[in-house]
Amino acid sequence: MLNNKIVWITGASSGIGALAARLASERGAIPILSARSEDKLNRAAQAVPGPHGVRVFDVSQAESVEETARSIIEQYGRIDILVNNAGYGLFETAEEMDLFDYEGIMDVNYFGVVRCTKAVLPHMRRAGSGQILTVASMAGKFATAKSAGYAASKHAAVGFMNSLRQELRGSGIAVSTVNPGPIDTPFFETADPDGSYVKSVGRFILPPEKVAREMVRMMETRRGEIDLPRYLGLAIRLYGLMPRTADKLAGRFLNLK
Repeated sequence: MLNNKIVWITGASSGIGALAARLASERGAIPILSARSEDKLNRAAQAVPGPHGVRVFDVSQAESVEETARSIIEQYGRIDILVNNAGYGLFETAEEMDLFDYEGIMDVNYFGVVRCTKAVLPHMRRAGSGQILTVASMAGKFATAKSAGYAASKHAAVGFMNSLRQELRGSGIAVSTVNPGPIDTPFFETADPDGSYVKSVGRFILPPEKVAREMVRMMETRRGEIDLPRYLGLAIRLYGLMPRTADKLAGRFLNLK
């Protein structure tokens, strides 16, 4: 159970962030839903059954992040769990994607994680407890065609969390990473506006409820990392052992975008 745990969730206006807020509340937590859109946040908050909070902020703005963390601590006295969930992607070739889009994706998916983490770490250090849970991606371990910008940002997030886990070992602060494959959420409204990729990977796509449940389970168990679906995580490990052979065998699958 997560009784009275203060759980700050970024990117909580829709998708797995909103679902995780509801499920965490059902387990006794007090979720703080945060994102840029006040209207979407308020709609998402209506599904949360217990006490909760709402904060409008932008992970790409350092002052906004710091002020949000400060306001949560002032109101609730602490932040027990930070869930870094905000993120987006665009599926374009490395050559065609504009530098502006590379920068934007990295600013949200990687630096957003860094900003929010740094905003809560001093508080958790003083408390000697806490958890930082980041929703990365299978793309952070295994890049595919037309995802150079997105994959690079998730590789960076995974690397940051792996290093942080070592730094915080023995501190009482857990560091957790969730690496999901494609999820049936509004993410693809931006990344795949014509729906071609979603159609190609339809049989592999994850229901958002499954990912949200795993996120909440990690809040309770404080597990370090999980790949979803698990069989894809195993395939990625095998790829690491024989990448050249795997590229040849899986070339068609890697170009579904």
